[in-house]
Amino acid sequence: MRPIPSAWQGRRVRRFSAAGEDTGGTFSAGSFRPILYLPMNTNRRPAGVDFKRVQAHYDLGDEFFALFLDPSMTYSCAKFDTPQTTLADAQLAKIDLSLGKCELRPGHRLLDIGCGWGATAVRAHEHYGANVIGLTISQNQLAHDQKLAAGRPGLEFRLQGWETFDEKVDRIVSIGAFEHFGRNRYPAFFSRCRSILPPDGVLLLHTITIGKPNEDWDFLRFVHFIATEIFPGGDVPPPELLIAAARAASMELVHVESLRPHYALTLDRWAANLESRRADAIAVAGEDTYLSYMKYLTGCAALFRSGECNVHQFKFRVA
Repeated sequence: MRPIPSAWQGRRVRRFSAAGEDTGGTFSAGSFRPILYLPMNTNRRPAGVDFKRVQAHYDLGDEFFALFLDPSMTYSCAKFDTPQTTLADAQLAKIDLSLGKCELRPGHRLLDIGCGWGATAVRAHEHYGANVIGLTISQNQLAHDQKLAAGRPGLEFRLQGWETFDEKVDRIVSIGAFEHFGRNRYPAFFSRCRSILPPDGVLLLHTITIGKPNEDWDFLRFVHFIATEIFPGGDVPPPELLIAAARAASMELVHVESLRPHYALTLDRWAANLESRRADAIAVAGEDTYLSYMKYLTGCAALFRSGECNVHQFKFRVA
């Protein structure tokens, strides 16, 4: 294992305990055994919606992401019934797994927080008979989604964060968005969900989570690369912290499922797709971006295989 460099002595760091608590402080080698160190911006994150942070990731444009995603443009972990399952079928299987856990009935009002390019919302509307409101804070995604909603009454997309949404809904689904929220906003998120759901309400939350501890320097450098170059402001939650915040808001955890091996395979497929379109990717976004995304996709696949990263679906009911 490579030691953490002496240059980090005395630097301000984020220090996460096993329970996911950020105790902060100044680094001193050997003073504690970390789960994760990252250089820390001592300025507090704004309480409002981080439009600029999220938009920064999607500024590359739909044309770039279409090079490696499936035709539905689903940008989250798929679920493979077999290793031979196509990426498109695996993404549909994940969407149906998620919506099935929501216990949707025709006419239900579903809120899709972080709806991406709209595949889950469209499926909920067309196959499950739900009236769907999809929230995104990406201008690119909104433009795409509004085309999907044209001529489909009961399917609506908005450029809006969950912080300002206060309408009553029957069910909530959020796939791959929670990582953008930040730990200081977990209590507000679950309180907002609890306040807009009915007594029989269900929240299905699909998110990457912190896996087993790793203090190797190469691992920490890669995590820093992801947090600064790929997902600015991203914050992967420890599952314990997420669950505690939900319980404090009177949301009962009724089911948890890990899809970790499926995400490794998803990332493999994305990387293979992007590599096969190398010339197109460089033409669209430049060679540096192509190389960064190959590093991101292949490196993350390895972390999901080894267990440093996990991905869970959490099903909550109103308590």
